[in-house]
Amino acid sequence: MTTDAAATTPEAARPGPRWLSLAVAIGFGLFFAFDLFEALTNLFGALELNEARNQFRASQELAPIGAPWAVLLANVAAPVLGFGVAWWLGRRRRAGAQAVIYLVALAVVAACSLTLIAVARGLL
Repeated sequence: MTTDAAATTPEAARPGPRWLSLAVAIGFGLFFAFDLFEALTNLFGALELNEARNQFRASQELAPIGAPWAVLLANVAAPVLGFGVAWWLGRRRRAGAQAVIYLVALAVVAACSLTLIAVARGLL
């Protein structure tokens, strides 16, 4: 009877090549970075739109509307948190499982971003 750890460890539990895991993380990281760029664009665009509306409201002697900071900052934080959680969950898994985890996290981030954009537009 052998006590070798490699003999008792199932093949599926061993992570694959490190370069493949890194390639999967970088590939999906680009998609998360694009979502972050989109969130930053929405942040600055919403603030610009809010300022224009407040100028119009001031000309009509109405009270200004505050910016929905919590919603806009949550939209910026979602891609960063999504990638971080996906990396944490997939750090000791094979590349295929990591890709699925990143894909699910990207879908969740996209759904949250769309929801937060809708909420922000409703508040402005």
